[in-house]
Amino acid sequence: MPFNSLVPQLSRLGPGLVLSIVATGLAFAIHTVFPVVPAMTLAVALGLLSANIPGTAVLTAGRARPGLDFAGKHLMRAGIVLLGLKVSIGDVLGLGWLSLLLIAGVVLVSFAGTYGLARLLRLPGEAALLIATGFSICGASAIGAMAAVRRIKHQDTVLPVALVTLCGTLAIGVLPLLMHPLNLNPEQFGAWTGASVHDVGQVVATAQTAGTSALAIAVVVKLTRVVLLAPVAAAAGVHQRILQVRERSNGTGGAANGVDGRFPPIVPLFVIGFLSMVAVRSLGWAPAAGLEIAAAIQDILLATALFGLGSAVRVRTLIHTGGRAILVALGSWLLIASLGLGAAWIMIR
Repeated sequence: MPFNSLVPQLSRLGPGLVLSIVATGLAFAIHTVFPVVPAMTLAVALGLLSANIPGTAVLTAGRARPGLDFAGKHLMRAGIVLLGLKVSIGDVLGLGWLSLLLIAGVVLVSFAGTYGLARLLRLPGEAALLIATGFSICGASAIGAMAAVRRIKHQDTVLPVALVTLCGTLAIGVLPLLMHPLNLNPEQFGAWTGASVHDVGQVVATAQTAGTSALAIAVVVKLTRVVLLAPVAAAAGVHQRILQVRERSNGTGGAANGVDGRFPPIVPLFVIGFLSMVAVRSLGWAPAAGLEIAAAIQDILLATALFGLGSAVRVRTLIHTGGRAILVALGSWLLIASLGLGAAWIMIR
C-alpha cells in the first residue's frame, strides 16, 4: 500500500484499534486477578459497557467505529488461523472412534436443533445459521468463519457473538455446581464441559474447577469440536454456491445475502490457514516455545476482536429486537448441555 494512502487508512482505523488494544490489556489484567473469568468474556463485557455508557458510547459509535469493525472482522480471522496450532490430530484420534462419533453427533444434533428452534421462532435465516454454528462448534470463531463463507454482513454477527459468549459464561458458573448432584467423576465432567461449552477459554475456566484430569480431557474433546469447523464451513460454502446457481438459472440475479453475484469461496483462505496450522501442530513442526507464543498472540487477537464486536451491541436495541434470539440461545445452551452430558456418560463409564 502506498504511503500516501496508508496514512489516511491509519488515521481512520487508529482510534478504534487503540481503544480495542487498551481494552484487551484491561481484560487480561482483570483475568490475572480473577482467573476464573476468561479474558474473552471480559473483552466482550468491556465492549458492551463501552457501547452503553454515555461517556464512551459516542466514541464507539462514531470515530472509533471503523477500527472496531476492522478488529471484529479481520483480527478475528487471524485468531482463527492461530487457533489451529492448538489442535493435534493425534490427540483427537486418541479419543477413539466411539468418542469421535459421539462428539460429531452432539455437534450435528445441536446445530440442527438450534437452527430449527431459531426458524420456529422466526429468526432470520442468517441469524439462525450463525447462532447454530457458534453454539454447536466453537463460539465466536465459528460465527466469524460461517459469516465469511456465507458473505453475511459483519454487523449481523454482533448479536450471535454476544449471545454465545454470554451463554458460555453462564456455563462457567452453572456446570461446576451440577458435577456432584449428577454424580460425575472428574473425567466425565471434563468430557461434558468439552462437549458442551462454546469457547476454548470458557472450557478451560469451567473444567479446571474439577482438577487437571478433567481439564486434560475437556480440552481434547473441545478441540475435536473445533476440527469440525472446516467441514461445516465447506458444506456451507457448497450450499451457498448451489443457491446462487439456482438464482442465476431462474433469472433472479445471483446475489445472495445482499452482495454481488460472485461465488463465495467454498473454504475461505483463513480456514485454509487454520487447517495448515493444524497440520503444522500435528506433524510436530512447531517448537514448544513457538506454540506458547502463538497461543498468547491468538488470545490477544480474539480478545481484541471480541471487544470490537461487543462494542456494537446496544442493550436497549438488544432488549427490543433480540428477545427471540435470547430464547433461542438459552434453548440451544440447554440442548447442547444435555447432549454433551449424555455423550460424556457413554464415553467415560
